[in-house]
Amino acid sequence: MNHTLVLTSLVAILVSGAVCAAPYDQLEALGEALFHDENLSLNRTQSCATCHDPEFAFVDPRETDARRAVSLGDDGVSLGDRNTPTASYAAFVPEFGRKWDGVAMGGLFWDGRANSLEEQAGGPPLNPVEMGMSDKVSVVARLKENPDYVISMEALFAPGVLQNAETGYDAMTTAIAAFERTDVFASFDSKYDRYLRGKVEFSKEEELGRVLFFSEQFTNCAECHQLRRSQTHPKETFTNYEYHNIGVPVNVAAREVNGVKGSTDKGLLQHPDVTDLDQMGKFRTPTLRNVAVTGPYMHNGVFDDLRTVVLFYNKYNSKDPKRQINPETGEKWRVPEFMHSLSVEELTDGPALDDKRIDALVAFLKTLTDARYEHLLD
Repeated sequence: MNHTLVLTSLVAILVSGAVCAAPYDQLEALGEALFHDENLSLNRTQSCATCHDPEFAFVDPRETDARRAVSLGDDGVSLGDRNTPTASYAAFVPEFGRKWDGVAMGGLFWDGRANSLEEQAGGPPLNPVEMGMSDKVSVVARLKENPDYVISMEALFAPGVLQNAETGYDAMTTAIAAFERTDVFASFDSKYDRYLRGKVEFSKEEELGRVLFFSEQFTNCAECHQLRRSQTHPKETFTNYEYHNIGVPVNVAAREVNGVKGSTDKGLLQHPDVTDLDQMGKFRTPTLRNVAVTGPYMHNGVFDDLRTVVLFYNKYNSKDPKRQINPETGEKWRVPEFMHSLSVEELTDGPALDDKRIDALVAFLKTLTDARYEHLLD
């Protein structure tokens, strides 16, 4: 027997096995690679991370003809009509459903049409205004171009998983969702979290803002932006995931450049399971985690500054003529896109706030910024 030949063959087999080992042996690692892969868009210019940049609290930092109100698509021309929401803490969004009183809650996207992170991850690649791929077959073909994906997906899912467009696409979205459920997206290490743990103290202004935020007497913030019963719950996401029409005006500037001038955004009514016209113009209450670094604000990015948002809410309770002026335009606040579904009770429950209290609320909201993004604060 030629022992040298046998030894050489064994070495070759071992080396071959090492090469064929899955480059991504954890679902989360595969998801991270897919999240950043621009090859999954038609022109190979855009990934999930393009519009949900991990360095900018998972929002889109790119400037467009519509400022940063809406995002630019893979074709370099198309602009969306809604502001890209942060993907941070998205793993905590429950499935779309109804509460005991019939109020809608949960679901991903501004209108809740995706029930899970997996469903949400499957939307942008096939959206012609976003990543622009024509169908799942085309996306899976791109996955098959990458041998690391092929090896890893067959190891993590099943042999031949990419031979079928449905199973291959599902594998992709499952991996991306697994990555989005990691602590990278939800670190719970903001100044507020450190305050709860007794690691830091709030300034007097931040403490006043905290008291006002949770107060039932002086503001109504917590009614929509508190999920847990306890004010000191360590996993508070600062949203009850319900839907409201808060009277946001049309973003005229964005509509001037994105090609949908004259149309309306029906909000929750665009959910395939919602037909009640009273739900028109309602949008899911977003998390306030990282809110100070994830502007522009509202579902259409109509406001640039966080203080403007607080003033916008305050206008419902103030009779001061100055409070009826949008500080960003110097003109009166524009009328809501839809009036009939306005959440009047929630918006008018509370007294008008003076500048000191408005500034205190903004100061508190800044404490909800994850530690890795604190350098983005003004």
